[in-house]
Amino acid sequence: MELIIKTKIKMKKIVSLLLFFAVSMAFAQSKNARTSLVVDGVCGMCKERIEKASIKTKGVKSAIWNVETHELKLIYNAKKADLGEVKQNILAVGHDVNDLKASDEAYNSVHACCRYRDEAVKDDHKKEKDQ
Repeated sequence: MELIIKTKIKMKKIVSLLLFFAVSMAFAQSKNARTSLVVDGVCGMCKERIEKASIKTKGVKSAIWNVETHELKLIYNAKKADLGEVKQNILAVGHDVNDLKASDEAYNSVHACCRYRDEAVKDDHKKEKDQ
């Protein structure tokens, strides 16, 4: 009888520990959030600039921009990162984000081959891809 009671106590301790670790892991994983933004650009230089502006935001762990789709995939700590700040950092380096437009001053500061609002520049990049 005494052995059965000791076994039940040990089992309760083991179950409690497992439950504690499961809850801890769930909270640890919930800090990381994922989102996508649409960011205008046309080339590898744009990619580097957009990703660098995103990563410099506190709490952003990963930023990968796709030249073809203009999709910026972010992984960030939801408790530390502010998506508004990420967008402002990208706007500040001259790239439009979703429905937000970079200032003319910021846009004009990008390299001439990165002027994504210029149809001739877009056409030049399309020709390069087709070759």
